[in-house]
Amino acid sequence: MEEILSVQNLTKYFTNKGIFSSSKIVKAVDGISFSLKKGEVLVLAGESGSGKTTISRLILRAIEPDSGTIFFDGVEVTKESRNLDKLRKQCQIIYQDPYAAINPRMKVSDIVMEPLQIHKIGTTLERKKIVLDVLHEVRLEPAETIYEKYPHMLSGGQRQRIVLARALVTKPKVIIADEPVSMLDVSVRAEILELMREIQEKHGISYIYITHDLSTARYLGQRIAIMYLGKIVELGPINDVLFHPRHPYTQALIDAISEPNPDNLYQDKKIRINEPIDIDVYEGCRFRSRCPYAIEKCKDEPPLDQVEKDRLAACFVKIN
Repeated sequence: MEEILSVQNLTKYFTNKGIFSSSKIVKAVDGISFSLKKGEVLVLAGESGSGKTTISRLILRAIEPDSGTIFFDGVEVTKESRNLDKLRKQCQIIYQDPYAAINPRMKVSDIVMEPLQIHKIGTTLERKKIVLDVLHEVRLEPAETIYEKYPHMLSGGQRQRIVLARALVTKPKVIIADEPVSMLDVSVRAEILELMREIQEKHGISYIYITHDLSTARYLGQRIAIMYLGKIVELGPINDVLFHPRHPYTQALIDAISEPNPDNLYQDKKIRINEPIDIDVYEGCRFRSRCPYAIEKCKDEPPLDQVEKDRLAACFVKIN
């Protein structure tokens, strides 16, 4: 399958300037490499602070990388400003908060039509038809009535559909979905995820699905990259990774999933995360202070090596 997006050795550091302490370097994204195939759903999973959202901002050039390269549809977009319009037209984003993601003073028609105006797509009448068509597609009915409404007149689920419609209106090749259902009611989440999957299959859109929820990740994703403190620690087909993890942090994430069956609470967990110790978190394996399998060699940084076909893991121990 042909690649639509390729990220190579992407790096972004921030300086955290403390008021009462010395400044610290935060390695938000540290030498990340991955690819996204056409029509594929790649999940970026990990706890808060692992660098997932920073990667999305780097891909869209909302912030500039310190180093590394990004290729979109065979064209490098890391430094070339002339390719940004094409990138932002064909690579859209769905934000986490449907309330903050749209302007409350704009009508739905203006919100969804804005990308068409920015990229000079169609005439006024053509734009209205495109907007109504995409409102129908995201199941906002009656579309003609929704078209004239303001965001405060809509529910959270409807607002997220508006955000999805705005992302779809330019017919993108890639959509980055940053925790798109985490702020919605449980009853609405399944509807939005099913809608996203139907749209992805219909149009062949590639998704980067960012989440910390492994259950929704498995529902939508095909491959998964597990991130921890700016590094990918495991990468592979989603069922292989989640059912047979090869990195202790992946197993720790799985063990942390809420248990719907109370009897499961008393089962032994394969890994219990230890309390961190006072070490330089960026020295050697970043998970070693919390890992029950840590050995002396973990003071060196483990490479992201192939452990099986289509499977990569950054661990000297590599659990089974």
